[in-house]
Amino acid sequence: MLNFARDNARFLKDNARWLGGGFLLTMFSSFGQTFFIGLSGNGIRESFHLSAGGFGAIYMLATLASAMTLPWLGRTLDLMPGWKVARFTIPALAAACVLIAIAPNIAVLTLSLYLLRLFGQGMMTEIAFTEIGRWFVANRGRAMALIAPGQQAGSAILPAVIVLVESASGNWRTGWYASAAALILVGLPTILSLMHVEREPRSRGTASDEPRMARDWTRAEVVRDPILYLLLTGTLVPAFIGTAIFFHQGYLIELRHYDPLVFAASFTVMSVATIVFGLACGYLIDRFGSLSLLPYFLLPMAIASALLGVVTPEWGLYAFMLLMGISNGFTSTLLGALWPEVYGLANLGGIRAITVSAMVLSSALGPGITGALMDLGISLPTQMIWMAGWCVLASFALMMAARKVRQREGETLQAAGVYSAE
Repeated sequence: MLNFARDNARFLKDNARWLGGGFLLTMFSSFGQTFFIGLSGNGIRESFHLSAGGFGAIYMLATLASAMTLPWLGRTLDLMPGWKVARFTIPALAAACVLIAIAPNIAVLTLSLYLLRLFGQGMMTEIAFTEIGRWFVANRGRAMALIAPGQQAGSAILPAVIVLVESASGNWRTGWYASAAALILVGLPTILSLMHVEREPRSRGTASDEPRMARDWTRAEVVRDPILYLLLTGTLVPAFIGTAIFFHQGYLIELRHYDPLVFAASFTVMSVATIVFGLACGYLIDRFGSLSLLPYFLLPMAIASALLGVVTPEWGLYAFMLLMGISNGFTSTLLGALWPEVYGLANLGGIRAITVSAMVLSSALGPGITGALMDLGISLPTQMIWMAGWCVLASFALMMAARKVRQREGETLQAAGVYSAE
């Protein structure tokens, strides 16, 4: 255990520049994440006279548009270094924060949501995971586990801060001005200074320690690969469920009579669990590979969804956040390492843009579909029970996908005259 801790400390020290840049990218992506936008949900609905379904529809439209744009914009990571992409992404995200604060009508509100989703949830995380996926090989799981908690740090700190800022100012728009200032004054100079120096991929391990690595697929081959869509049936579940809950948190607070500060504080539970289990997942990935973990990572989310559907006291909220944190820890680390393992590194920026775009699409459908069902009288807790069943079914789909990927790898090795020791 002591040697393990020392090895981690040495790894962090040797790679602090690049890991720090990735961590800050995921943390500052919070300003375009659903949990952060949802903090202003009640204020936005009141200002623009929107129902839960109406706001969900606008949010879905904006997120769908960002999902359509992301595959094109994400390809810039295959054409230029990540720090250059961050140089225009961060100011664009800051401008979106200002735009939503000054939005005079629904059209401008929709545009601002589109830009927040595209540059926040989309490009900030895209830069982080693509660059870390390229820079680290044998320790990719550990590296992913160390940058993924950036978003959890944001979700642990920002909700309580924003609730206090909005309470002090009496206006939901004030938090967005503060967010833009943080991006320009802190995020932009710090991230660029850390990522400006490129890291050459290297590993302390031997060749036998290298994780399974697929041949380098092209974007066109990936789009035609049926296994991709089998993988997406499961990997898109967390985005759908997570965004649905955090987007409609105001509705849930009113329905269950939760204290807003109690709800905001519960994010800390989720964040701590995400960090702990993300690190555990990184260790397991480096030892066993992401495909071995794939069929199981949705099970905590299945339990969390069922729990939220049937348990009403505040302790149930904290239990839900704990289980969501376990699921998020595995999800963020696992999906960061999965795509290089399945499709290689050469076109990782473009390939990740496809998968992140699909994830953004899923996150768009979550608030829209659940909001429409709520307007029809189907409560969010009832829907959560359905989502628990979806998680179980998706786990079987992921088990099948993992088997098919291994089978394909075995056939490729046999065709090349190479025999695996497994």
